[in-house]
Amino acid sequence: MAPSKATAKAQSARKAAKKGVNSRKVHKVRYTTTFHQPKTLHLPRTPKYQALAKVSSSVILKQPLNTETAMKKIEDHNTLVFLVDVRANKRHIKTAVKKLYDVDAAKINTLIRPDGVKKAFIRLPADVDALDVANKIGFI
Repeated sequence: MAPSKATAKAQSARKAAKKGVNSRKVHKVRYTTTFHQPKTLHLPRTPKYQALAKVSSSVILKQPLNTETAMKKIEDHNTLVFLVDVRANKRHIKTAVKKLYDVDAAKINTLIRPDGVKKAFIRLPADVDALDVANKIGFI
């Protein structure tokens, strides 16, 4: 006599319970003691604004400063004073001065004023007169 459907199902369930459900699990063999994170997808950057290194020189140098102390620096210390972009570093400022005014900078000092604007003191070499450059720029 053939077993009914219900008893056949019960028999297979009994067999599965006896055998266990985790018997077919295979463990991955690891050959090193260190775990390496898998390589994931690296998408190209999509910047919201252009990097400052690729911006024109006129954006880096905003305007020359022609206060009394700046004029004194031009006359006494052969130094031009500019207001510059806050994100600009000394290398950016040096290349911008070279490109706009054809003058090499001997040394550049920067500071950020309390109102949040960056000021750059551009020291020129001894053979270049800062007064002549300031006249060429047109703020004296």
